[in-house]
Amino acid sequence: MSEVYAARRARLRERYEAAGSEAALVSGRANVRYLAGGAPPGAALLVGPREDVLLYCRDSFGDTPDDRLAEGLRVQELPEPGSDTAVAGAERAAAAGAGSLAVEEQHLTVARHRALGSVAPRLRLDDLGTAVEQQRLVKDAEEISSLRIAAEIADQALGELLESILVGRTERHLALELERRLVDHGATGPALPTSVGTGPNSGLAGHTPTDRRVEEGDFLSVCLGADYRGYRSEIARTFVIGTTPADWQIELYEQVFAAQRAGREALAPGTPYRDVDRAARVVLEAAGHGERLGPRIGHGVGLENDEDPRLTPSAMGKLDACVPVTVDPGVHLPGRGGVRIDDTLVVRPEADGGPELLTITTKELLAL
Repeated sequence: MSEVYAARRARLRERYEAAGSEAALVSGRANVRYLAGGAPPGAALLVGPREDVLLYCRDSFGDTPDDRLAEGLRVQELPEPGSDTAVAGAERAAAAGAGSLAVEEQHLTVARHRALGSVAPRLRLDDLGTAVEQQRLVKDAEEISSLRIAAEIADQALGELLESILVGRTERHLALELERRLVDHGATGPALPTSVGTGPNSGLAGHTPTDRRVEEGDFLSVCLGADYRGYRSEIARTFVIGTTPADWQIELYEQVFAAQRAGREALAPGTPYRDVDRAARVVLEAAGHGERLGPRIGHGVGLENDEDPRLTPSAMGKLDACVPVTVDPGVHLPGRGGVRIDDTLVVRPEADGGPELLTITTKELLAL
């Protein structure tokens, strides 16, 4: 894997040199991990001008470099606890003779950016922008393998929960149990805050679990994900508790399911991001739910749960093969509840079978 990380840094070097910079300072944690194999809290990665160095500071909690750090990468611990790794990186770049340094302005506070200029006043600071994030869009086979395992873990945790007794248990209790099961099956932890919504809380995006108890006839919506070796899956499903679904529940579920299927089927290399959003959105608009839809139908996943691409009505860009995304439409009816269905998929060309579904828990409307 060391060669993989070295190749990633070499690609980044080509980009910043083509833009006129002599070195780059990467401070976004996911970006550091992508390029170095690991990212201790607060670490920064200096790429060039003569060598690549990971700078970290051991804090009072004893954080040490990740054991997955790429071999051959120089690692330097700053001597003073609380030292700013980005500032140290700028100093090091200037000392190595660099005249310009590309930095991730979106990951730096104004005060921190000023500090970089103060310690190295002759160093021109350029904006690296989202160069690393764009490089992370297309995943290699090893990354997709980790995503596939993360999805399997989430499927396992959800499947086991559905086999247990649910009536009378609180949303909070169910969410905690799901997160425990994720870890039991090999996850580092949850990929996102686990959301469990029952009755009038079902279908709400990002709902924080409460002490409301599951009741007969409720919609139960669950959204969770697993973090496996830094790579994150996401899945959401909606069920009915203990009885035959009511007509309105069946109708709403079928509408959201049709929208989610349309979004999934639109995933193909070369498809504009906005067209994926539109494919799902028009189904729910036609059903009268246009005003209840969120700002997007899906997003990328990888080292972060919510990363590029964003599948929104105004998104620019087109899908590439081997880009993992979610398709997660939902509708919430105030006072009644709602439906959310979410899958993690990998974009594949039609010749390879079309989009690869990673989260395989049934999307049938089950009465539990």
